[in-house]
Amino acid sequence: MNSASPRPAHSIMVLYTGGTIGMQASANGLAPASGFEQRMRAELSTRSDLAPWRFREMQPLIDSANMTPAYWLRLREAIIDAVDQGCDGVLVLHGTDTLAYSAAALSFQLLGLQAPVLFTGSMLPAGVDNSDAWENLTGALEALTAGQKAGVQLYFHGELLPPNRTAKVRSFGRTPFIALARTASATTIAPLPTELDYRKPRQTAKVTVLPLVPGFSTDLLRTVIHSGVQGVVLECFGSGTGPADDPDFLAALEEARNAGVVVVAITQCHEGGVELDIYEAGSKLRQAGVLSGGGMTREAAFGKLQLLLGAGLPVDKIRQLVEQDLAGELR
Repeated sequence: MNSASPRPAHSIMVLYTGGTIGMQASANGLAPASGFEQRMRAELSTRSDLAPWRFREMQPLIDSANMTPAYWLRLREAIIDAVDQGCDGVLVLHGTDTLAYSAAALSFQLLGLQAPVLFTGSMLPAGVDNSDAWENLTGALEALTAGQKAGVQLYFHGELLPPNRTAKVRSFGRTPFIALARTASATTIAPLPTELDYRKPRQTAKVTVLPLVPGFSTDLLRTVIHSGVQGVVLECFGSGTGPADDPDFLAALEEARNAGVVVVAITQCHEGGVELDIYEAGSKLRQAGVLSGGGMTREAAFGKLQLLLGAGLPVDKIRQLVEQDLAGELR
């Protein structure tokens, strides 16, 4: 995690990925649209109090429902390029559906970056009645102008939210995101391995999420394990329990470990985290090779595995780093 003191931004790059904030009506409903820079300049023409900003339209513009890990890597490069060109603040305009995923993923992809990056968007397009677009956009620019700590944060409805503790919980209204409570009052951040520095090359990784339900099919787990996947986020019950009385389920988890597939347990609960050794139903998962995701959200666990598996590290090193706090994600 970065330790640089907050400094007012003097040059901001605005990266526009699409999303509701700039959408316009089409024959099939609202769709991403070009031309948002002109609309933004007209809206902010009297705001001389904001730091100077530049604008870059990412290609392709997308509805955030179409976000992919490959797009994250292009966005990562665009942020690095902006900072290398002298920008000391970056604002990413993004659709809300996967905004929490992208913010979490980029918080890992940009470990070590000594500049603030804010993500924002809106629930209604700019220009429609009761839209939250301009208030979120100008609020984020104001926050960067005032000065923010290095690293990634979300900005929405006047709040700065931590990228690894935030989830979208509402599909309506002006406050779709909440920051989930931490499971510990203090977090010890592990030293950053050189392989995870933001300038190191990255690849996309094959990661999926599997939620456990009563009567969960082991056949489904085996199908996933043998699909070429590299990592699995296993959404467990409570403090990290699963059907530990099913020997076939445990055998499938052992097969995953033996095949080099990294399986990380997180909780389905909205508060708290995974502690695999509390119950037998959790400790058996640990014995079968499942790793503890601590208090990680689904978004954080998915993004962290994308980083670790895409950095080309040995599996043993990845398994070690999964359970080390890199950016405040575990607690």
